[in-house]
Order: sequence, then structure tokens, then C-alpha cells
Amino acid sequence: MTVGKRRRSLAAAAAVLSGVLVLSACNDDEAGTAASGSATATSQAQVDEAAEQKTSKAQITISPENGSQNASINNAAKVAVTEGKLTEVTMTSTEGTAVKGEIAADGLSWKPTGQLERATVYKIAATAVDAEGLEAHENSSFTTVSKENSFIGNFTPEDGSTVGVGMPVSINFNKAITDKKAVQSGIKVSSSSGQEVVGHWFNSTRLDFRPDDYWKAGSTVTLKLDLDGVEGAKGVFGVQQKTVTFKVGRSQVSTVDVEKKTMTVVRDGKVIRTIPISAGSPENTTYNGQMVISEKFKETRMNGATVGFTDSDGKGEYDIKDVPHAMRLSTSGTFIHGNYWGSRSIFGSVNTSHGCVGLADVKGAGDPNQMAAWFYDQSITGDVVIVKNSKDKTIAPDNGLNGWNMNWSSWKSGSAL
Repeated sequence: MTVGKRRRSLAAAAAVLSGVLVLSACNDDEAGTAASGSATATSQAQVDEAAEQKTSKAQITISPENGSQNASINNAAKVAVTEGKLTEVTMTSTEGTAVKGEIAADGLSWKPTGQLERATVYKIAATAVDAEGLEAHENSSFTTVSKENSFIGNFTPEDGSTVGVGMPVSINFNKAITDKKAVQSGIKVSSSSGQEVVGHWFNSTRLDFRPDDYWKAGSTVTLKLDLDGVEGAKGVFGVQQKTVTFKVGRSQVSTVDVEKKTMTVVRDGKVIRTIPISAGSPENTTYNGQMVISEKFKETRMNGATVGFTDSDGKGEYDIKDVPHAMRLSTSGTFIHGNYWGSRSIFGSVNTSHGCVGLADVKGAGDPNQMAAWFYDQSITGDVVIVKNSKDKTIAPDNGLNGWNMNWSSWKSGSAL
């Protein structure tokens, strides 16, 4: 080999080797880049997976929403979870008072066991776990409706009571109601007798319910108040959510004949007694009409000044501190009661009272053989006392629980529905 050829061969070999090296270098770079990219992707996937594993799938919801105002005292503070189970829920007022509650057997919900207080800030902290045991947490705070921004209805008769056939359901609201339709829509009254029951508004605060005729003896009446959250007036919400039932007892309707000065007591359609009475004097006549016994007092004080009967000195024309066996028939002061201060000769012969119906009795209400004592013992709230043949007018339907003095069509016209 000549020197020139040898040099060219070495150069060519070098070029070939150089090309191989270059090619190798390129191949090494690509492999390195690919390896680096693979490592980066794997690392990110691991991070994402790890992050996913650290986040519980359990989703907790608390109602009302955090920061809510005018929350319900009956339906607020409900906790629920999906994709998990509740393990702990704590609820406290801002004063630190703990509120008792229960997690449902399936672990999916929690609620307080009692009614909340009005105008109170409550805080809830809830914890749940998912299927993998990872915990989720949620917190909320809300304020319940204040007394100023809420209304309630005081009702009669009481839950579980037994009453006479004339007892209406009477509801007196502590705030004036402007949206009567909304409020009445949240109240249902029904009877096991199947009688149609209709509500009648006497004014902005009183709503009574009754059927066309007296309740059927032995029936059960149910009152459902679903007023929670109902806006009865602008910015004023209902807070009641309850069901009340009462029993209608035997039928007892007693008729006072002012002219004859007698009272005939009819029980389940049969006369059980006729009692001599003394009604209102010609100067102070007794109302006519159907009246319902709303209260019973074995003894009570009656002062004429409280019902407009005063002397020139402004004091009551009478003040009897121990009127026996008294039963209220009107808000304005009409009672049927025992009378021990009048002569026995007046009963059945002379009307002498200031408008009440008097029956013979003794001081102290201790003799069960007296006519007043017998009638008191035989009577329950809701029994009807009808007065007829008096020179006075018919009692106003809203003077006591006496809506029976309004005909059915007029009664129904007072409904907001």
C-alpha cells in the first residue's frame, strides 16, 4: 500500500468511525430523551394516583347552606353523605351548648333529636369515610329565625283531649297574618266521620275550623300544622310543624229557655234532666244563640268591673270571689254557673243575673247534690248550651267559640282557600 492510499484508507475509516460515533451519539440522545420522558410520565401518574388516594370520595352536604339566616327550627341542621358513611357529627350553639342528634342506621344522614331554639347561631362539623377508609370533613354555620321574624298559632283543643260535639278548632296567631291563603294552605283539619271541615278567618289573627253541623259523637279530629317556613306576612315565617288529634265524646246539647226559666239537658238525643235556672234580668239580658263551653272552674272570682258593670264610684256592681261550678260561654263574660247568694225561690221563676245563667248551688262548691254541681260534673269543654227566647240579640260568632251562630254559606265565605 502506498502512503497516499494508506492515508486515504485511514481517513475513510476515520470518517466511517466518525459517522458511527455520530450515529451512536444521536441514538444515545434519543434513547436518553425517551427514557427521561417515560420517567417523567410515570412520576406524574404516581403523583396523581397518590393524590387521588389521599382524597376521600365521600361527599357531605349540610342544610341549610353555610351562612343562612332565618333557618327553620324544625328542619334545619340536616346532614347527608354520598359515597361514604357518616362517622361523627357535632352541633353546638355559639354559647357552646351541644345539640343532641342521631346518625341514621345506614350512616347516610344525621339530624337533631329535638327542636332548635329561635334566634340562635348554630355550628355543625361532620366527618365521613369512604369505602377505602379515607375521611371527608364539612363545616357549616347558620342562624335560626328570630321571634320577631316568626309567628306561631295558639290552638284549642289540646292534643289528646276529649271534647264535646261543639268544640271548633280555633287558632290564634301571635302576629297579624297578611297572606291568609298561604297560612291556611298549611293547615289541615279532618274528621274520621268524613264531615267536610272548612276554615273561617274572623280577623287577621284568628282562624277557626268546623263542619256544617256539630262533630259526630265518637269521631276523631286531626289538626295538621305544616307552617314551618310559610311566610305569613312580609319577612315573618311560621315555625310550627306538628299533628294534633282529639276525640269527640258523647253528644250533649243543653237548651236554656229564658221565658220558661228552665234548661233541658239532652245526651245522645235523649233528655236526661230538666233544671230550673235564673237567666239575665230584663235590664241585663242573656245573649241568645249557640254557645260552647270553653273553660271550667270549680270556683272562680267574678268582678263586674271587668265586664263593664260598674257603680258610680267605678267599682264593680258585684265582686264575688268564689263563684262555684263556673263554665265560660263567651269571651265577654257569659257563664253558666252555680249561685249560692240568691234565694232558692228564684230558680225556675225569676231572671235575676247580669246576663249569666245561674243554677242552684252552695258556697264552697262542696255539695254534689246541687243542680250546678251535677251539671258541672256532667259537662265537658266543647258541650253546647243553646239560649233561646231572651230579649237580647244573638251572640256574635267570634265572641267565644261560637261560630255555630253563622250559617254555612257565610262560614265558607270566610275561608281564604
